[in-house]
Order: sequence, then structure tokens, then C-alpha cells
Amino acid sequence: MPGLHITDHQMRLYMSNRQTDDTAIAAAKAGFSTATGYRIETDPRLPSQKTAPRGRRRPDPLIDVWDSKILPILKATPGIRAIAVVEEIRRRHPEISPGIRRTLERRMRTWRALAGPEQDVMFRQEHPPGRMGLSDFTDTSELAITVAGVLLEHRLYHFRLAFSGFAHAHVVLGGESFVALAEGLQNALWALGGVPLEHRSDSLSAAFCNLDKDAQEDLTQRYQGLMRHYDMKPTRNNPGVAHENGSIESPHGHLKRAMEDALLLRGSRDFDDLVAYRRFVDEIVGRQNANNRRRIDLERPHLADLPTRRTADYEEKVVTVTSSGGFILRRVFYTAPSRLIGHCLRVHLYDDRLECFLGSTPMMTLPRGRQPSADKGGHVVDYRHVIHALRRKPMALLNLVYRDQLFPRPAYRRAFETLCAERGDRHACKVTVELLALAHDRTCEAALAQMIDADLDAGRLPDLALLRERFGPSPGSVPAIEVKLAPLSSYDELAVVMSCRRHDAVAATSDFEVAA
Repeated sequence: MPGLHITDHQMRLYMSNRQTDDTAIAAAKAGFSTATGYRIETDPRLPSQKTAPRGRRRPDPLIDVWDSKILPILKATPGIRAIAVVEEIRRRHPEISPGIRRTLERRMRTWRALAGPEQDVMFRQEHPPGRMGLSDFTDTSELAITVAGVLLEHRLYHFRLAFSGFAHAHVVLGGESFVALAEGLQNALWALGGVPLEHRSDSLSAAFCNLDKDAQEDLTQRYQGLMRHYDMKPTRNNPGVAHENGSIESPHGHLKRAMEDALLLRGSRDFDDLVAYRRFVDEIVGRQNANNRRRIDLERPHLADLPTRRTADYEEKVVTVTSSGGFILRRVFYTAPSRLIGHCLRVHLYDDRLECFLGSTPMMTLPRGRQPSADKGGHVVDYRHVIHALRRKPMALLNLVYRDQLFPRPAYRRAFETLCAERGDRHACKVTVELLALAHDRTCEAALAQMIDADLDAGRLPDLALLRERFGPSPGSVPAIEVKLAPLSSYDELAVVMSCRRHDAVAATSDFEVAA
């Protein structure tokens, strides 16, 4: 058609038809004139090959600074961003417009492709089934999880099989310690039901950080013992090279994005307790494993069998309960029942708890505490352990080192502060200690806290007598029981009846023998 340029498709169609038809017929089939066909015969290039490159339509804004200023910057600092180059060039030459940024980005991209430095190449690996399992820790501070309204500082231990994508996540309250690794890894293996041939980690750098040589060797021996127990070969990626652990580093992001989506659908980031949050994490990971069910089923036959039992995933310490009513472990003071003062306890130190034994007898389980700062120790206090002694010395509450941690709920701290302000320290200590004793004796800690809050909100101080009456009689009061004793003459009548029955039995036996 006159006035229109032919396309590459028309020319290819013409050349195909030209093998069997003459020029006029082939041109008609291609949709152009015979004269155009003759021109193609003399110049067989495609129309797109004849088009001259479009020239610059405006002056080059970088012509004065590209070779002299920009190229030296790019050669000296290959990884610099275009925005930094723009700011530096405009600082030297204020007359240059800030609109050159996009032009500079395209020019830098082209230069790097033609003359830039060589880049690192990622070599994708093939992972056979049953060969490699990977462990790593990931920070979850961006999720802003709270438990009972308090921000939960934690991270996740993440385990994954390289072939099938089986995953397991464990909430870690402390740092990247060996205890957290051992507990999380064993939970993952027993949930999986098998053991891979190789275990890849990030050199446990966090566990070795700021430790002396002896401590590092001790942790290394414990890690090697864990690997021997499960007959796994330990491997480690090079320090600081995260992409060598790409099979676990990338799933970190997928897991946290899935948790973020679930939190948005849930409508709240607050959980009633740590157990509820751990159940939430298990549900998210369970959905991922359900999606990979087929590959997991393919990999399971290639896994080695589990050992007959788990190995120790805790540190064992021996502590002595002092006259202060507790013991200090890792610069954290823990209270204990006063009857244990002077005794040595064997403590199993987990990431989130302490299990205490007197000999081989389990005594109690305590939540693990952390230091609030490097120069200040922590406290884990259970008021039930010390309330009996505190009732004998109520004024000890006033300057008690762990007074703030002693109150099980904010209502009790609020009552103490209000009583101090209105009635004085002595009265406040006595009433507050009795409130704690009432909560312990009647097992009404939560209900009593609600009553205290209600009184304080109404502008009233807690009335100890009314609260004692409200929560039932004192356990020490013995109810009056009337016992009616049987008269002694009734025992004589019982003896006569028993004697008659015995005589009748003897007579019946004699009659039977005579008949026989």
C-alpha cells in the first residue's frame, strides 16, 4: 500500500514465496508492489537492518564532566550509587541540573557492562535428597511482637532441608547460643522423623563471640558431640558470606513475610502468653510444610534413622541457695523456696527456662532471666517463695533490691505506691505484704488484682478486712464440728448378739456331722 513501510514479516514472507513464484506474484502475496520486490532483490537486508540509529536530540549534559570527573570516581569506587555521583558533581559544578540523574544512571549502567569490574557469580547447587539440613538464626524485631502488652525481644531459630524445603522454627529468647541451637535442631529432627547426612551452619560465630580460647574449645567439643550423637557431618560456610547459606537465608525472608501477612489478617500483634505465640509460629511453618508435602515425602526415605533418645540440649550448673532466699546464675538472681537455703541445686539451663533438681528429685521450673544491661544484674522473683518470711519482716519490702520484680501484677505495685503516698511507708509495707499473702493463701492473685484496681480507680484504698472476707474464710480457722458419741451400753448389747450367733453356728456344725 502506498505510503506505508514494509515490515520484516512481509519481507520474510516475500523471500519464502520467491522460492517458487516470480517477483510479481511473491510481492502480491506479501502485500506490496512489484517495484518493491525488485528493490528487495538488489538489497536483501531486512527493513529493521536498514534503519539508521537515532541520533541525540539534545546536547549531552555530561559531555564536560564524564571523562574528567565521573569516570575517575567510578574507577576508584565501583560500587558507588548514581545519586552520590550526582550530588558530588553538582557540588563541584552547581550549574548542572539535578535532572541528569536518570541520564547518569543509564550511562553508568552501560559503562559497567562494557568496562566495569567483574562481578561475583552465584553458582547454583544441586542438592540430592537426604543430604543437607541447614540451621540459622534470624532477627524478628521488625514484626514488633508483644506478649501481654510487653514487647518480646526474641529471634527465630530456623531449620530447613535443602532438597524438600521442610522447615522448623523455634522461638529463641536469648542470643545465638549453643543451647538454643541444640534445642531447636533436635526439635526439628524429631519433628521430621529422620536425620540428614550433613548439617550446615554459619560457624556458630555468635556462640564464639567475645569468648576466651578455653570457652571456644568447650563449645566446639559440645557441638561436635551433638553431631556425633546424630551421626551428621558438620559443615560451615565462610564467615561473612551469607549467600553460601542461600538455601536458608532466602527462606528467612519468606517466613517473616508469611508471619507479617498472618499478623495483618489476625488484626493484632499481641499474644496472651509465650505459648500462644509459639503456637502461632508453628502454624505458619506447618502451612509451608503442607505445601511441600510431596517433596518431603520423597526425601524422608533418604534420611537416616533417629537415635534412641535425644542428647542434652542444656547447660548443667550447680548453684547454692543462699540466705537471701535464692541463687545467682549468669548474673541473674532467682528466688527459691526458703526450705532449700544451704542446699546445692543442679540446674539445667535452657534458652527459656531453668529446671532445678535436688539430687535427682525435680524441685521447680523457673523462667530464664536476662541481664537488663551489661553493668546491671537481673532478677527472676516468685513472691510465693519469700512471702512467708516477708510477713515476719514487712518493712524489708521498702528498700528490697528486687521489689519491683516481686509484684506479680501491676495492681499490687500501684497499691503499694498509693499507700506510700497517702498512709506512709510502714503502713504501705504491712498492707501490701498482707495483700500478697492473701493472694498466695487463697490462690486468688488475678481476682484480687482486679478488686484492687477497682478500689484505686474509685479513689479508695484497699480495705484488707473486706478483701479477706470477700475471698472466703481463713484457712487457719477450724470449723466447729459436733461429734455424738455412742453410749457404752450399746457395745454390751453387740457382744451378746455376737455370742448368740457364734453358738448357733457351732450347733449347726454339730447337727451336720451327726447326719453324716
